Amino acid sequence: MDLVDPATGRALPSDAIQRVLFVANAVHVYNIPPLTSMRGHSATAWTADPSRHIFTARLRVIETSTSEPLASSLTPSSSSSSTATGASGAAPASSSSSSSASASSSHLKVDLVLEDTSSPSTPQLFAAAPYTHPSAVEPVVDSSRFFAVTVRDDQGRKAVLGIGFEDRSDAFDLAIALQEARRGLGLDSDSSSGGAQKGGQRGGTADPDKEPVKDYSLKEGETITVNLGSKFGRRRPQQHEQQQAESASLQSFALAPPPSISTTSSSSAHPADAAGGGFALPPPPTAEDVKRKRRSLRDLGFDDGQFGEFA
Repeated sequence: MDLVDPATGRALPSDAIQRVLFVANAVHVYNIPPLTSMRGHSATAWTADPSRHIFTARLRVIETSTSEPLASSLTPSSSSSSTATGASGAAPASSSSSSSASASSSHLKVDLVLEDTSSPSTPQLFAAAPYTHPSAVEPVVDSSRFFAVTVRDDQGRKAVLGIGFEDRSDAFDLAIALQEARRGLGLDSDSSSGGAQKGGQRGGTADPDKEPVKDYSLKEGETITVNLGSKFGRRRPQQHEQQQAESASLQSFALAPPPSISTTSSSSAHPADAAGGGFALPPPPTAEDVKRKRRSLRDLGFDDGQFGEFA
């Protein structure tokens, strides 16, 4: 099956390779107003007016790699410069080097394709956005599910459309796919700087204005001493003396020992002392006390029977 350019529908060379980085079957497409603030686009202005909703499309992010430059990836400025060069018959060295660089970079391109899937068997191309710069897809300032996409046609004309996802996870997956595309195209600042550094090492030439990278790692046998200051250092003498005084005052406080057995017995012998010192049971009555009590009861007229009951 012959591959076609997703942005133009033209046939690709036989050695072309395509890879789908992202697919979302339900993406809302909006006709957004012009940008009025330097902060960026706002999705509230799209969703508040239902007439700005165009339709629901399918979004695909496709990476195309060929061994020959792709004409659809050339910008109008590059094509006009090549036309001027052909008319004059000669070109300066700077323009030839820039054209060769653009030709080499055009072997790999990434496109965001919006397709009309009203007929599932034959989806129709609605708009394509060549991902040549991170600003081609910009997130809005008030939502993580909406983006502003710059679409282009074969004539170089461009327009800005809004897209929105129903699920937040789809928007996150799109951001991951675009990050991978930037890494492959060399649009990422980290990857471009790393590639330039590797290229300089391979070529054997280095930038003379660039300072050498310093190595601050610890060598074998080296140690680090951290001084935290007097606040976290040793205790001051005044604080040490104060803590000793507090511990001494706590040691001087002690509970009285419990009373001994001899003290308890003496308290029982002397009830008056026991009342002041502790609690003790009264001693049992003696035989003389019992007789004296019975005699007093008999004098009052109470006489016990033979078996001790009242007569």
